[in-house]
Amino acid sequence: MQEDSKSTSRARVELVTIYAISRILSSSLDVSRTFREALNVLTTHMDFRRAMVVLEDPDGGLSLASWVGVAQDERGAGRFQAGEGVIGRVYSNGVPVVVPDISDEPEFANMPQAEPGQRIGFAAVPIKSNRGVLGVLAIDRITTGIGGFRNDLPLLTMVATLMSQAIVLNRNVTAERDQWMNETRRLKRELKGRFNINNAIGHSKRMQEVFAEVHQVGPSRSTVLLRGESGTGKEVIARAIHELSPRANAAFVKVNCAALTESLLESELFGHEKGAFTGAVGDRKGRFELANGGTLFLDEIGDISPAFQAKLLRVLQEREFERVGGIKAIKVDVRLICATNRNLEKMVAAGTFRADLYYRINVVSVFLPPLRERREDIPPLVTHILERYNKDNKRELRVSPDAMRVLYNCYWPGNVRELENCVERTATMTQGKVIEAMNFPCCSDRCLTQMLHNIEKDDAVAPARVPVEAVIAPPVSRHAPQPVDASAVMPPPMPGYSTPSFPPIPREPATEGGMPDFDGRAFAPRPAPGRLDPADEKPQGERERLIWAMERSGWVQAKAARLLNITPRQMGYALQKYQIEVRKF
Repeated sequence: MQEDSKSTSRARVELVTIYAISRILSSSLDVSRTFREALNVLTTHMDFRRAMVVLEDPDGGLSLASWVGVAQDERGAGRFQAGEGVIGRVYSNGVPVVVPDISDEPEFANMPQAEPGQRIGFAAVPIKSNRGVLGVLAIDRITTGIGGFRNDLPLLTMVATLMSQAIVLNRNVTAERDQWMNETRRLKRELKGRFNINNAIGHSKRMQEVFAEVHQVGPSRSTVLLRGESGTGKEVIARAIHELSPRANAAFVKVNCAALTESLLESELFGHEKGAFTGAVGDRKGRFELANGGTLFLDEIGDISPAFQAKLLRVLQEREFERVGGIKAIKVDVRLICATNRNLEKMVAAGTFRADLYYRINVVSVFLPPLRERREDIPPLVTHILERYNKDNKRELRVSPDAMRVLYNCYWPGNVRELENCVERTATMTQGKVIEAMNFPCCSDRCLTQMLHNIEKDDAVAPARVPVEAVIAPPVSRHAPQPVDASAVMPPPMPGYSTPSFPPIPREPATEGGMPDFDGRAFAPRPAPGRLDPADEKPQGERERLIWAMERSGWVQAKAARLLNITPRQMGYALQKYQIEVRKF
C-alpha cells in the first residue's frame, strides 16, 4: 500500500514537471533562456544535482548550451566531439547511457565527486528529431544503483523530445527570418535611389532623378512648374505630385489653358454669376472653387494672353478672386501645378510673358527629359503599351528584337505620345503575331514625322541639335544596291538586342543640274522667286555643293536645305556622310 502511494506521488510529480517544462518551452523562441528555466524546473522537481544541454555547433562539434549547477571552471571544458566520451557516444549512437557511479569511470575524473558513503549516477539521453540527433540532455544525481534511473529515463526522454521540437521551431523561424532579411537587403540594394510613380515608367537615371524630385516636392505646399516637351508626361507627373501630397483625398482639377480663349478661360477658372453674359442662366463655380482644398493643374500656361496673365497673378498673390460679373471676393486654398513646353525665360525677355507671374509660378521647377534622352525606357514603355493594346483588342502581339531596335533608335520628336501612337498604329496594321522591323512606316519611307526631326523652335523648352546617335537609318530603296557604310549614321546597338544587318543604300545618278537624294531619288533645284539660283557658281562635287550651300546660308542647316531644295533630314544625312563639321557662331 505504501509502495502504491509512492508510485502515485512520483507520477503526479512527473506530470507536473512535464506540464511546467512544456509551458516554458512554448513561451518563447529564445532556447537559451527557456532551456535554462526548464532545467531549473527539472532539477528542482526531480532532485537532480546538475543538468545540462549539449547542442551541435555549426562546425560539427558539441558545446554546452544550457546548464544548472555546473561550476565556472567546468563550463570552459564543456566542448565535446562526436564519439568522444559518454556524451559524444550518446550523440553519435542516439542511444541513452546510464553510469551508476561516476567514480568508476575515468572520463568523469574532473567532475566533483560525492561525499563519503554516497554514489553519484549519470544519465544522458539524445535530443532527436526527424533530421537526426540535435544534442544531448544529461543529468546526474545521488543514487544507490542503476535502479534509480529506470524511472528517470522515460521522463528525460519526454523532456528531450520537447526540447527537440523547440530547437527545430527555433531553427526554422531563424532560417526564415534570415531569408527574409537577405531578400529585404537585396531589394533595398536594387531599389536604392529608385522611385516609382503610378502610371509612369522610368528606369533611366534621368527619370529616376525626376521621380526623386517628385517625391521630395509632393508633401509640400509649394507651387510646381513642370517643364518639358510635348508628350513627355507632364500631366502624369502632376497627378503623382497631387497623390503624394496631404491633399491626395481632395480634388485634382486640370485645365488646358491653350484650348480656351481668354474670355472662356476666365469663366472656366473663376466661374460666373447669373446674367454676367449672354447664356449665363445661373451661377457657376470655377475651377479654382472646385479645387478648393485640393490641387489645380494649369497645363500649357505659357499660351495664356498677357491680359489674362495679370488676372491670374492677382489670384496667386491674394489667394482670392471674383467670379465673372460678381463683386464678392472668394478665398480659396489651392495648390497650383503649372506645365509648359515653352521657354518662359525667352518669352519674359521678349515681353510676351510677365516676369512677376514667372516668378510666382516658378517656385519649384521639374524638368522632364525628352524620350530620346532616356532611350533605356523605350523597351519597358513599348512592352507596357503593347500589353494594354493586346488586352483591349484581345490579341497576342509581341515585338521582335529588330523592331525594338528601330523604336530604340528613333528620334521621337513627339516623345511618349508619339511612341504610343506609333506602336498602336503598327500593331493595328500587323497581320501576324510578331511586329517586325519592316512593319514600321519609317522603314519604308512613309513616316511623316521624319520631317520634324531637325526642327528647332525658338520658344521650345530645351532647343538642341539633333545628336548623331539619335538619327535613324535612311529608308531602304528597291533599286540596284551599292555599298555604303551605315555605321556612320547608326547609333550603338541597344543593350539586350541583337544588331540587325541593314542592306546597302542604293544610289541613282543625279539628273542634270540636280543633286541625288540619299534614298535613290533624284531631284532638281527649283529656285523660289527672289532666292539665289543654286546653279550660279555652283561647284560640281556633292561635298563642294554642300559646303557652298552652308556657307551661303550662314551654316544654318535648314536654310542650306532650302537652298538645295532638299529636306533638313536629308541635309543632316549628307553632312554626316561627307563628315562636314558644322560651324557654330
